[in-house]
Amino acid sequence: MISRRQQGLATVEFAIVASLVLTMIFGVIEVARAYYVYSMLDDVARRGARLAAVCPVNDPAVPRLAIYNNSGNAGNSPLVKGLTPAHVVIDYLDAGNNIVATPTNPASFVQIRYVRARIVGYEHLAVLPWLVGATGIEMPEFVSTLPRESLGIPREGAITPC
Repeated sequence: MISRRQQGLATVEFAIVASLVLTMIFGVIEVARAYYVYSMLDDVARRGARLAAVCPVNDPAVPRLAIYNNSGNAGNSPLVKGLTPAHVVIDYLDAGNNIVATPTNPASFVQIRYVRARIVGYEHLAVLPWLVGATGIEMPEFVSTLPRESLGIPREGAITPC
């Protein structure tokens, strides 16, 4: 027989233990989501550099396609919530890794040796903001640099859009 002083003890113990266990479970889920976003942002930078190496210089489709938005509109990425083409910065570099100021100018076009894609200013928002704070997690800048390839000009000489 349970005394009157201990009647609600099991309920209180369950509430304390359950809140700790649920917080740990949701914390693990948030860490897994953050790692997924980190991996996807790295892949978006790699994909952006690859597209910029083969597409025409300053093609507006490159940032959109880099974030896996193949729909034709300039909206968000279907894979990473809040990632927009504005987060993708494409730079054209010369042999000394300096940015070519006017890459579309024919005189500057021949100086392009590398393309660099950067993912800048992305903030990962948690599903449960009370776990990581209301502001979210500021992701680092992701960078991928590749040697230039055709830059949208095939052997025949006509520019092909991406």
